[in-house]
Amino acid sequence: MFKIHFLGAIFFLFFACNSRDYSPKPRGFHRVVFPEHSYHTPKTGCPFSFEIPIYSILTTDENRNAMPCWKNLDFPQFNARLHLSYFNIGPHSTLEQLTEDARTFVFKHTTMASAIEQKDIFIKEQNIYGLEYEIQGNTASNYQFFISDKSKHYLRGALYFNEKPHLDSIQPVLDFVKKDIRHLINSTKWQ
Repeated sequence: MFKIHFLGAIFFLFFACNSRDYSPKPRGFHRVVFPEHSYHTPKTGCPFSFEIPIYSILTTDENRNAMPCWKNLDFPQFNARLHLSYFNIGPHSTLEQLTEDARTFVFKHTTMASAIEQKDIFIKEQNIYGLEYEIQGNTASNYQFFISDKSKHYLRGALYFNEKPHLDSIQPVLDFVKKDIRHLINSTKWQ
């Protein structure tokens, strides 16, 4: 009787250990391989120029509400787009109006933002003044900026990822792309 129970137990353990029960694994994020930072200066056909990454694509904004010299800088590898809006400063678009519009666009994200950091941009040699906004949290846009020469030119940028906002997954890419955007800002020249 002992042998039957012993063999039964071994038989049971043998088949219990060979179960093909697959448990779901926790969600993970894809590994992102970043290219080397390298830049070139595209022809914009506008009163400004800047250097962009060689792994990005600069196009004219085809939106029906787009104005001349509105551009999109696409990062296809990262599924991201930097919207660039250019305005001539004048009686219809004053610097005060434009900077207040930029601030309004940034603070629309306050419901989802955990913090908004604001930093001055000042590049005296190129006559560039402005602000950059880093928006923390799961917001639609985590980085925005505007630059101007305070008299004729105004350029605003807003970075968007074509993904559901999840800062944990996009943070490494966001940090990488911010370096490229800061290079764009530092290389901007008014014409």
